[in-house]
Amino acid sequence: MATWQPPPGETTLARSPGSFATGTATAVSGMRWFRDTERNDIQNDLAGWPDGPVFTVLSKSERRARAAGAFGVRAAALAVLAVVEAVAAAGSVGSSPRGTGRSHDHENEVDDFPVLWAGPGTLARTLPWQLDPSRCPENYRTHIVVTDRRVLVIGFPDDDTTQDEVLWQTDRDLIANVERRTYTRVGLEAVITFTDGSWCRLAPPEASDHWEVVRHLAYASELVASEALTPGQKERVAALVAERPAFRTVVTRRPSGNFTIELTSEPVPDPIEGSDPRLRLMGPDGEHVNFEPGDL
Repeated sequence: MATWQPPPGETTLARSPGSFATGTATAVSGMRWFRDTERNDIQNDLAGWPDGPVFTVLSKSERRARAAGAFGVRAAALAVLAVVEAVAAAGSVGSSPRGTGRSHDHENEVDDFPVLWAGPGTLARTLPWQLDPSRCPENYRTHIVVTDRRVLVIGFPDDDTTQDEVLWQTDRDLIANVERRTYTRVGLEAVITFTDGSWCRLAPPEASDHWEVVRHLAYASELVASEALTPGQKERVAALVAERPAFRTVVTRRPSGNFTIELTSEPVPDPIEGSDPRLRLMGPDGEHVNFEPGDL
């Protein structure tokens, strides 16, 4: 085995840790489900999947009991959080991105929390069980890879990305829509809907409001070849590479008309951070511009 790399003519746009998401709302906290289109639990019907935990949505009385039990803990936590945020505001520490706290899909985020929605024979049913945090073996990680042609799930043991294994892949033509979701604790999740109507909900393992997987899927990333760059853009890219040589340099045109430059310095991705590129933004002539909606 070796670190996965695309074949000639295909470009990696993103490689980042990812897995099925986990519920945050009281009724579904710490839980996730695998559903068919009738909202039946299908985890025991998924081919090749090992046994996993059976979750049950909390009843209203159970929710009230949990909320009451958590009240004192939450009050203390809020007091600590106020201090932390005050320090963060002073510039001493960075604050972690958080969800919006408001659900725009109550049925699938508060009352229930499916991370797989798939009728018989649909593409989402083929996703690998290693994406499930409750089933993934100890000392094993999964990364989501986005190229200009495909989306892949890569798995590897013992934090060793030189032992990459392709667990799943699909052509980007089979993805109908990718929607950013910001309700839960990680700040940013992705609901990926396939052309057959099935979908999955994925998330980074740590809080992130700029998950590069979503950046290249939620808005179509138009890859810009080096020969298509303007003189000013070429100068800007060359200056960045001169500061720190890059193993891979990718320029994409964003929906706003701005351009992102992503420079990956190492050929072997970090097991925790993924490819973790340096990200810069530029205008049509290589000039500095401010981020606009859709750029990230």
